[in-house]
Amino acid sequence: MNTIQPGSFLTLHYRLAGLDGADVVTTFNDKPATLTIGAGQLAPAIESRLIGLEEGVRATFTLAPGEAFGPRNPDMLQRVKRALLAEHGDPDADYAVGDVVEFPTPDGTGRFAGVVRELGSDWLLFDFNHPLAGAAVLFEAQIIGVL
Repeated sequence: MNTIQPGSFLTLHYRLAGLDGADVVTTFNDKPATLTIGAGQLAPAIESRLIGLEEGVRATFTLAPGEAFGPRNPDMLQRVKRALLAEHGDPDADYAVGDVVEFPTPDGTGRFAGVVRELGSDWLLFDFNHPLAGAAVLFEAQIIGVL
């Protein structure tokens, strides 16, 4: 049996869930994922749990709050003026608490998202933390193949 090592190429099914059991992402109902350990496709804390597992193994890990996606960072809460949103987006957009809004990166080559947390008269408070930052998570994996 092949064992997962740093740099291994994997085929696996996986599920990431909150401790309430609600799936955040799962491949168990679709095609398996393929990835390389160490390539940044999974959080380092998750990858470290996979090291040493053999093909055919199914394992479940609980990661402590903040271990998988870091702690919540209060600096990642930012107020954005409605005028700026209108200037760079849809001027007629209607925002609500919980909405996910995408923004271009400063260099224009990518995108990132923020969640609306509060609505002010001329501003919105966005949370740019990873949605699972500061949360405990459950990670389940079924290792199909290791190269």
